[in-house]
Amino acid sequence: MTDFAIYDMDRTVTRRATYTPFLIHCALRRAPWRLIFLPLVIASMLAYVLKLIDRGRLKEINHRLLLGGQRHPAELKPLVDSFADATAASNIRPGAREAIARDKAEGRRIVMATASYRFYSHAIADRLGFDDCIGTNSILGIDERVHAKIDGENCYGPAKLRMIQAWLAASGLERGHVRFYSDHASDKPAFEWADEAVAVNPHDRLKALASERGWRQEDWG
Repeated sequence: MTDFAIYDMDRTVTRRATYTPFLIHCALRRAPWRLIFLPLVIASMLAYVLKLIDRGRLKEINHRLLLGGQRHPAELKPLVDSFADATAASNIRPGAREAIARDKAEGRRIVMATASYRFYSHAIADRLGFDDCIGTNSILGIDERVHAKIDGENCYGPAKLRMIQAWLAASGLERGHVRFYSDHASDKPAFEWADEAVAVNPHDRLKALASERGWRQEDWG
């Protein structure tokens, strides 16, 4: 039986979101001319706010605009590595590092579960000492290129819990005690599924929910 500590990434482990900064990082280093599409990126975000598109479609649009429709993994690796290095150096909450060390000392398997694309979040997870990373997957075509299209579900909200459960079933590991950390109320399904829920730097909606349910709240700085 294995005990787990499962962490959301953006604004839980990290201080700031990573998805759009990652795409801009890639554009600056590989094709700066793609920054002319930033007004379209902003327009797509507005479309999401107006509920004209969902979060998954928003990701696919911005991926295509700033990174391109398809990229070979060999092209992406140096971009992923440099972004992961920068993130680990300057965008990690001090409390997250302390929690990871504590969970490791308790013998827990440390898992990241994030809505961000796995093709770059796994590199951040590796640098922080995580054992596994569950994230939104991109289609890898028969041309062996990463496409600007989500493979399966966007790892967000109820889909995140489904993906955690599918990963656990496929891992062959027997579930022990599960501790789950997140900063956002969208992770309510995973909070409720876990044996121990920890609201990290919660916004108002999660703060109210955590108070109502008796979930622990922590300030990670």
